[in-house]
Amino acid sequence: MLILFACLALGILCRRFARLPDGIVPGINWWVLNIALPALVLALVPHVTIDARLWFPVVGMYVTFFGAWALFATLGRVFAWSPARVGCLTLVCGLGNTSFMGYPMMEALHGKAGLSVAVIADQLGCFPMLAAGGIVVASMYSGRGASAAAIVRRVLTFPAFISLVIGVVVGRVGGWPEVVEKVMLQIGSTLTPLALFSVGLQFRLHLQRDQIGALATGLGWKLLLAPLVVYGMGVAAGIGGLTLTVGVLQAAMAPMISAAILADQYDLEPRLANTMLGAGILLCLVTVPLGNMLLP
Repeated sequence: MLILFACLALGILCRRFARLPDGIVPGINWWVLNIALPALVLALVPHVTIDARLWFPVVGMYVTFFGAWALFATLGRVFAWSPARVGCLTLVCGLGNTSFMGYPMMEALHGKAGLSVAVIADQLGCFPMLAAGGIVVASMYSGRGASAAAIVRRVLTFPAFISLVIGVVVGRVGGWPEVVEKVMLQIGSTLTPLALFSVGLQFRLHLQRDQIGALATGLGWKLLLAPLVVYGMGVAAGIGGLTLTVGVLQAAMAPMISAAILADQYDLEPRLANTMLGAGILLCLVTVPLGNMLLP
């Protein structure tokens, strides 16, 4: 958890005091999405065990994403928001930081048993949503060729999606050799520090006046409404115990780092995306433990 704040703070300080080279942010973001994230997916996905009893935390991630899409598309029509804003809110507040924040927080709150449920929610829920749904939303709302063929092509060529498919196949045949997995994990470990450093370089608290309402609405969905919806779904389905608790808390995690970077690459209100990410990380450290106290 400390590295999240250290790298975010370093980015903010370097933006203010250091002489940075041109193109540093696009360069870092390219590495995160095209090298570090695929390496992490390749390393982790082969270890995921599919268990029909753990459908709830996975479906909870889908409900969070598609609920965000439906909510912000509706609000976009009501408040005449630009397509870029609707796409930004859907991406950043529909996808949660279920790995780099979710893993350590669930392990701290519920031990290894909680961590195992958190991994299922992340690997079978958030990663597929980022690799497929995230590209669909980014393509549609950025105006960069939103035809069905173009969207399908971008999904199929998105490095994280390709890695997801390869990881599933490798897992079925026994996994990677230990030395290969170790290399991929080491490359993947660069994702968090570099991504948070990039966010810090772009972090702004001084939003335009008309962005403040969007910020509050987005974080209200991600940190409060989405977990409440997922909790209601779980109770209605008879889910209880640790599976219910971890599934709800994963839905309540701060926005996903990679989703904010994807919004930046597709020019979907990058300043709003990065501010929601930074503010969401800070608020999440309070809201998730409070939510945990109210759950079974």
